[in-house]
Amino acid sequence: MQQLRPVLGLGGPARGRNAAEWHELAVNVYEQRHYSDALAAWMAAAELGDNEALYRIGRLYTRGEGVIRNFADAVVWYMRAAEAGHVEAQFQLGTIYLRGAAPEQNVANNWLKSATQCNEDIARQNIKVLFPHGIAVEKDLEAALRWISAAAASGNADAQTVLAEMYRRGLGVAQSHDLARDWYLKAAEQGQSSAEYALGDIYSLGLGVPADHQVAADWYEKAAQAGDAKARVALAFIYLNGRGRSINPDEAARLFLQAAEQNEPRALYHAARMHLKGDQVPANLDKAETFLRSAAKQDHLPAIIGLAELYTRGKGIEPDLREAAHWYERAAELGDVESQFIIGRLYATGKGVAGNPRAAAKWFLRAAEEGHATAAHNIAAYYATGTGVELDAAKAIEWYKQAAAKGVTASQVQLGKLLYSIDPDGTGDRGSAVELLKMAADSGDGDAKVALAALYLRGEGMAREPQRAKLLLEQAAEAGHGAAALQLGHLYVGKFGDAIEVQKTEAIKWYSKAAEAEEPEAQYALGMSYLNGNGVTADLVSATNWIEKAAHKDYPAAQFQLGVMYCTGNGVPQDFPQAITWYELAAQLGHSLGQYNLAVMLAKGQGCEVDRSKARSWFQKAATQGLAAAQRALEQFESSEHTETQAASRARS
Repeated sequence: MQQLRPVLGLGGPARGRNAAEWHELAVNVYEQRHYSDALAAWMAAAELGDNEALYRIGRLYTRGEGVIRNFADAVVWYMRAAEAGHVEAQFQLGTIYLRGAAPEQNVANNWLKSATQCNEDIARQNIKVLFPHGIAVEKDLEAALRWISAAAASGNADAQTVLAEMYRRGLGVAQSHDLARDWYLKAAEQGQSSAEYALGDIYSLGLGVPADHQVAADWYEKAAQAGDAKARVALAFIYLNGRGRSINPDEAARLFLQAAEQNEPRALYHAARMHLKGDQVPANLDKAETFLRSAAKQDHLPAIIGLAELYTRGKGIEPDLREAAHWYERAAELGDVESQFIIGRLYATGKGVAGNPRAAAKWFLRAAEEGHATAAHNIAAYYATGTGVELDAAKAIEWYKQAAAKGVTASQVQLGKLLYSIDPDGTGDRGSAVELLKMAADSGDGDAKVALAALYLRGEGMAREPQRAKLLLEQAAEAGHGAAALQLGHLYVGKFGDAIEVQKTEAIKWYSKAAEAEEPEAQYALGMSYLNGNGVTADLVSATNWIEKAAHKDYPAAQFQLGVMYCTGNGVPQDFPQAITWYELAAQLGHSLGQYNLAVMLAKGQGCEVDRSKARSWFQKAATQGLAAAQRALEQFESSEHTETQAASRARS
């Protein structure tokens, strides 16, 4: 049979029911989820002076049942009930004032947002009509204290616990651990498990009393037996550390698992660790992952980091860098510095996420501001190159300094180079730059030794010391530093003038070491030496091999040389299309002779269809770089086109 719904008259209660009857009807229809009918019935009871009805209407507004959820409206009804002495209404009113209620917590705010999109002025006018009490409640600690104290004095255990918290933390009242303990005890006497747990904290931390781990454990145990999840976690730690109870890992495990079933985040995290290690429970990777994920979804930072590490390293599951990146970023957002650095590195490398220099720079900067040395080096490099941020040499120097001060030798090297390069007169920071490079070189850093050797070879702003430079390069090269071996090759071949006696055999030795270390410039130099028989017996096979290696590493001089070899058939079969390919690769990297030779072949149709437009474009690029042959060719090319245009015009006339 359909429930009969009450009909109220506008002038007062209808049909002669008394307050108790209206309340009973309201409870019945409420239990059937006819919330609007319940509201109407409680309204009738309230008009007849039923304080419980006032409280129930306030609760409908806090829950959004039969009405638009709005704490400001709830406060009005709770206030009427509280002033009439309704204890639960006093407590609920106090908790609203204690926390405040932002507009975002009210469904009324959703209405306002939707209406504002249609017409903001009308929406603002209507909200005063629809919600005369507003859509927010300001935090008011004085009012909170008044009403929670009233409810606590009337014996409400929840209110007594909250009042104790206010005294413990000094919220709206002078902090008093003694009063906090007194109110916790009153609530605990009524079996309030959260108060029992808090008393465990009081005695564990020694708040207003001497620390007593035995008493703390007793209170935690009472709360744990009543089902309090936090107390179970606290007691589990006690069984692990033996402070207040004998050490008992099995009991600790049981408590962690119980609390984990209650979705307590710390318990979930520790239960996950137990399942990962097989401590006191069978090893179970699936359960560990499930527990970590449940805790991570509650923003438990250790669980988030644990989940990220699990997906990074695998540990029995397939590594998933995309999933790992998601959790590292969440940990970074929660302030974990190492995670900020890691997610910055993932954005920088495009692993697990799409490469994003701006995002990488953001996270490197956040981590650097928290003192992460490597992140400071990375953001300095970004400022120095304008990667993901605006180019800013001053900021680059500042961050390099911070990283260098923390012992990052790469920052000492880069800072030294940067300070030296921006002080051409040698009057300012060049001395500091040299000292930084010396410090890094003394620590064994190969880059620092190469940079310092370059300064000694050039003698810019300092004495020229070729032998000292040679010694530094030899030290770095013997340690496997390819760039140092390359510079030694250049040194012995005479590229630094008369710094030392030219020794081509020695140059070949160092070029070979650098080439084997995958230095493309050395591979090209070694290839050219074999091609021309310079310091080594001519060997076209070896020449081609080394030049090709450099060309495939986008070294433009090697790409140009391969183009020449395919054009002439020197060391490789003559192949014009292949020549075109290599010339174009070199041309795209700005090699002027590559641009010129490509233009010539396009203009003549060698290895390709004639393409005068494209040829002109490459002649122009080479000419812009100052290549005289390209400038002359461009003039001839344009003159020829002009002559052809005139001839065509005469023919038409």
